[in-house]
Amino acid sequence: MSEGSLEAPIRHPIDWKNDQYWDKQDLEAELERVFDICHGCRRCVSLCDSFPTLFDLVDESETMEVDGVDKADYIKVVDQCYLCDLCYLTKCPYVPPHEWNVDYPHLMLRAKAQQFKEQGTSFRNKTLTATDAMNKLMSIPVVNQTGNALLKNKTFRSVFEKGFGVHKDAPVPTYHRKNMAKSTTELPSPALSAKPIGKTTGKVALYATCYGNYNTPDLGADFLKVFRHNEIDISLVPKEHCCGMPKLELGDLESVERSMEKNIPLLAALVDQGFDLVAPIPSCVLMYKQELPLMFPDNEQVAKVRDAFYDPFEYLALRKKGDALKTDFKNELGDISYQVACHQRVQRIGNKTSDILGLVPGTQVHRIERCSGHDGTYAVKKETYDKAVKIARPVVRKVEQQSPQHFTSDCPMANAHVAKLAGDAVASNEHPMTLLCRAYGL
Repeated sequence: MSEGSLEAPIRHPIDWKNDQYWDKQDLEAELERVFDICHGCRRCVSLCDSFPTLFDLVDESETMEVDGVDKADYIKVVDQCYLCDLCYLTKCPYVPPHEWNVDYPHLMLRAKAQQFKEQGTSFRNKTLTATDAMNKLMSIPVVNQTGNALLKNKTFRSVFEKGFGVHKDAPVPTYHRKNMAKSTTELPSPALSAKPIGKTTGKVALYATCYGNYNTPDLGADFLKVFRHNEIDISLVPKEHCCGMPKLELGDLESVERSMEKNIPLLAALVDQGFDLVAPIPSCVLMYKQELPLMFPDNEQVAKVRDAFYDPFEYLALRKKGDALKTDFKNELGDISYQVACHQRVQRIGNKTSDILGLVPGTQVHRIERCSGHDGTYAVKKETYDKAVKIARPVVRKVEQQSPQHFTSDCPMANAHVAKLAGDAVASNEHPMTLLCRAYGL
């Protein structure tokens, strides 16, 4: 028996095709076992609200132990987990291969999946996570103009909060009719010979993601400019669909499978053609690197895509390692407050974004390794917005202390969330790739 382990943490496959996965009594027994371990440890109390909720239930019970908590209240703990994975990565000493085998996020996923299968979910949750359908709807000319105008109107947002459950103060993205694919077709596409460096091929397909494609389409141009400046042949993935992460966080595993069946054959074919894969949103990268391979461990195409998928700054760092990253920067960036996105941290690739930005002369990158509390929908919902603000408070406080020239995060949603909360302390908030593009003077 030992506390913690010196061995590297591992993840077991998500055995959701097994009947035992859906057994309610078996789930409750496992929740009780893990909750008892968490109650005796409490190292994760400073992370999301899942742990304070659990500990309050224990402390307010008659026995002041987990056995005194009504099992019907377990779902209150589950509902506060948004699968950031930070407890697994940064706090828990009992993750596999430790004999106690605690994988808190994936246990919460199992509970979410059972709840979804038994009860479904609200119309609001279905709508917020139906990104492909929402993007198509909001790209219709009249709907696009009217929808964006209403989402910026305070009176409408108050009514929208009461009727739909989206908090009136939560930042919501603008939808663009001219998506990333249309925006980048105007850029010249120089003929570049792919030059392999290390395990990178020098030939990249950019998976735009739902958010990148319709909410931040100009970001695609910055990616293309930076990568092509570094003589990397880059183009967009054609006809992509949502990666499935929003549905995963609901516990809607069958929808995740449907997304996988649409995307994986296309992406695997690109890998066969010699392409590496990158995406501008860490959650989408993590979906292909970790979650889908764990959900479909025997799918060879999923494994092929996993092995070819990179965080974009991880990719640039690998090129730098082979002396193939240009450092002909034209502009200094000054002080940057950089919130390290949770779903980038759990890829276990190191601080590649801050390392690359730190190469720019006259630039200081101040890393903030705390969760923003956004999660995509958690900071948007009426019932959890205040909790998301509380979770983001340490990040906001640090930004206010630093008063940087730039605030940035690899997650655009976290970026917008923190920037709004920090107010005047943030002079500008842009994606790190946009800052790198500016440094190059492109």
